[in-house]
Amino acid sequence: MQGQGEAMARLQGVRKRYGALQALDGVDLVLRGGELLALLGPNGAGKTTAIGLLLGLLRADAGQATLFGGDPQDIRLRRHVGVMLQDADLPPTLRVGELIRQAASYYPTPRSVAEAAAIAGIEDLLARPYGKLSGGQQRRVQFALALCGRPRLLFLDEPTVGMDIEARQGLWAAIRRLVGEGCGVVLTTHYLEEAEALADRVCVLARGRIVSEGSVDALRARIARKRVWCTTALPLARVAEWDEVAEASREGERLCLATEVPERLVRRLLAEDPALSSLEVRAAGLAEAFTELTRDPATLPEAA
Repeated sequence: MQGQGEAMARLQGVRKRYGALQALDGVDLVLRGGELLALLGPNGAGKTTAIGLLLGLLRADAGQATLFGGDPQDIRLRRHVGVMLQDADLPPTLRVGELIRQAASYYPTPRSVAEAAAIAGIEDLLARPYGKLSGGQQRRVQFALALCGRPRLLFLDEPTVGMDIEARQGLWAAIRRLVGEGCGVVLTTHYLEEAEALADRVCVLARGRIVSEGSVDALRARIARKRVWCTTALPLARVAEWDEVAEASREGERLCLATEVPERLVRRLLAEDPALSSLEVRAAGLAEAFTELTRDPATLPEAA
């Protein structure tokens, strides 16, 4: 497929400072076609600055940002990019079809209004004024505007905010379709289950530096702590005092035990309660891994 695996944009050794704040500190990042990269990090981590550099909205103090091998501020290159920002100020009186038609006119080979609306799942909204739509409906319209130019690279900033479950699932399916067609997608989201469901690769930023990059499974694997679930007659308070247990809680009829030594804990559980059942050991979820990586300064790489 066209664009599949191709390096579409790069940050190389990029540094960016705002006064005393070091927003990015030697960041290297590659965006590829046919891949969804989830760019994660707490507020102030540098995500917005990184995207601003790739979109040509900012200039790096040091290092280099490139888009399709050239300057991100080159309008010819930017015509191959679609953007869905978290905040969009669109004319409330224009109808949805008019908004899509207007946005498509800026691109050399745009999708038709009907095709863009079908991908975004908004065919029934084309005749309605934008200002009369709900927040979730407006986000779907913004998604249609981002993809109507047939972009090779798509930036999605918190795309499903305000959407109900059905609309969110529909947007996920549309994003997967675009990635399958060779489009590169950069996703920023606070819904970590969204990144877990969609991302081919996850990049975690903290304090202006990349602290982890790889697949969701690789990110989970960096966290030593596991979760052990079981149904047991053992009292929660007693199990919580064991050396093998870092945290203990009860969820319904089962105990949930966090541990860095799951094998030892499982052996002790079975020795203490031979009737134990529903035993399950899970690796850290993306949310737990993200929390561990972004809160502990020791996880940051040494300064170059």
